[in-house]
Amino acid sequence: MTSVAVDSTLHSQIVETVRSVVGPGPVVLHEPRFAGNEWAYLKECLDSTFVSSAGAFVDRFEVELADYVGARFAVAVVNGTAALQVAFRLAGVQPGDEVLIPALTFIATANAVSYCGAVPHLVESEERTLGVDPIALRDYLRDIAEIRGEHCINRHTGRVIRALSPMHTFGHPVDIDGVLALARDYRLILVEDAAESLGSTVHGRHTGTFGLMGTLSFNGNKTITTGGGGAILTDQEDVATRAKHLTTTAKVPHRWEYVHDEIGYNFRMPNINAALGCAQLEQLPALLEAKRRLFERYREAFSDVPKVRVVAEPDGCQSNYWLQAVMLDESAARARDAILAATNDAGLMSRPTWELMHRLTLYESCPRMELPVAESLARRLVTLPSSAHLGLEGES
Repeated sequence: MTSVAVDSTLHSQIVETVRSVVGPGPVVLHEPRFAGNEWAYLKECLDSTFVSSAGAFVDRFEVELADYVGARFAVAVVNGTAALQVAFRLAGVQPGDEVLIPALTFIATANAVSYCGAVPHLVESEERTLGVDPIALRDYLRDIAEIRGEHCINRHTGRVIRALSPMHTFGHPVDIDGVLALARDYRLILVEDAAESLGSTVHGRHTGTFGLMGTLSFNGNKTITTGGGGAILTDQEDVATRAKHLTTTAKVPHRWEYVHDEIGYNFRMPNINAALGCAQLEQLPALLEAKRRLFERYREAFSDVPKVRVVAEPDGCQSNYWLQAVMLDESAARARDAILAATNDAGLMSRPTWELMHRLTLYESCPRMELPVAESLARRLVTLPSSAHLGLEGES
């Protein structure tokens, strides 16, 4: 059989397999589910007239979110990118510093570094976790970096490498033990980009709680949504206090005076969004169970499809399975775009992973290590319809 015929057969098999899991009709990649107290809380918020950045639901959402993830503090903001930008500033990232981020990430990670006037330094991923490879990164830093006092210096650029920001891809946790050891040995501040991983844990501990700070996103396509929104997680009270200060325009508290003591941001989450978040957070355990059932259905359905495997959580971890994904064998990578065309033509929304950061014109000149695994993953990953309702009993 020719390679063209094999690819054509694979396209058909994948379309049929996905359809067997998600049922008839057009199916989007990910949509929110509103099946709890959303209407009641939104009405309560509207009735109170407190719909902007002050209101009881903001405080409640922060407390309940911190309790859920096991952090001492959560600071709710307008989106996950803003959370990451402020977290980098709180971590001491200065203009001209470098921040280590995966080349395989959503552009918000790199943009948040750039907003601080710093330089994204792109690093390798591993196939097992889809996230930062601490072993490969350690070998790389051994060659290009040196410790001077308390700082890690890039010998080639002369710049301080200030922080490391691993991203938990599709909700699958990175090798956090390896990342923590690396950050400690190279004097790097760890800021976790946990935008996609609400509900994911490593040995029972929630992602986003291992570093100085972690950040979350509650965009409309995330496991739970506040419409738009994000949060900064931390165990340090001084960090949380300053995060709240910076994200409320750095206004000094006073009953009527408008005094601002530094350049801040108008980044606080509105109360109406937090009301939605409180209702969504109540349903999170059920949503996570549904997503795990959906993963099991995909895994069973694809068990007989050659050259394709469903991406599963790493050992010792529990993933939220935010986006279900399949990995093509390298021999089938050339069929990726045709598979994307076939599934989308059939009304089954699928997507590749993001364009690697060094392949974007705006970040092509950033310092980077060799990226063979990230480049392979970008050729081979395809995400599939992942809405939680697809995994609920009695629903297709």
